[in-house]
Amino acid sequence: MSVRNARFDVDAVVLDIEGTTSATGFVVDVLYPYARERFGALLATRGQEPEVARAVAQVRAEIGEPDADAGRVEKVLGEWIDEDRKATPLKTLQGILWAEGFARGELVSHFYPDVIPVLRRWHAQGLRLYVYSSGSVAAQRAWFAHTPEGDLLGLVSGLYDTENAGPKQQPDSYRAIAAHTGDSPGRLLFLSDRPGELDAARAAGWRTVGVRRAGEPYFAAGVGDHPQTADFSEISLATRSSS
Repeated sequence: MSVRNARFDVDAVVLDIEGTTSATGFVVDVLYPYARERFGALLATRGQEPEVARAVAQVRAEIGEPDADAGRVEKVLGEWIDEDRKATPLKTLQGILWAEGFARGELVSHFYPDVIPVLRRWHAQGLRLYVYSSGSVAAQRAWFAHTPEGDLLGLVSGLYDTENAGPKQQPDSYRAIAAHTGDSPGRLLFLSDRPGELDAARAAGWRTVGVRRAGEPYFAAGVGDHPQTADFSEISLATRSSS
């Protein structure tokens, strides 16, 4: 079902990143190796920093090895990357390294060409934009602050990840976001390329659009019976003032 003949009367749009606003290949081919190469130094030299120490403790708890040393933790992080596991401590440590890489100018984020102009238009219409990604809030902040078109954080009203909202395929996570933003679930629109996430958002009462971009990992899987598009510019939104 295409979105071309649909109009969504909403107050806010919640964006997934990988496969939706941005190419998964960029994350896999650029960001994952960047962090993997730096995990060892991060754990060895900054293990006492509170955020790093908390993530390491979470890794140890998850693998059931309370005394795992830095080498063992680094090995587990690499295995989780290979499995594409959405583990919160992995995302936390990646986020630390990515944020620093963006700040140093070593990294610049990727967006599909249709995305940024549409986000600017929606923001100008008075729609609030939020991000909900498996990547950490720190990584999301760096991603939107260091784009090919400059700092876009001013377009975004809030950032959510698996730590402050919960797993992306559980309806309760979407209920938690709605409670935090203060929006009625039916006034929230979620954009994602993953059918399980779209199903969870709809179960929580949200509106949904599946984003299907050729070449993305979930393209062949489709988006079930959710309205779908390959281009943000096809999505027609109405605000309370314009509807």
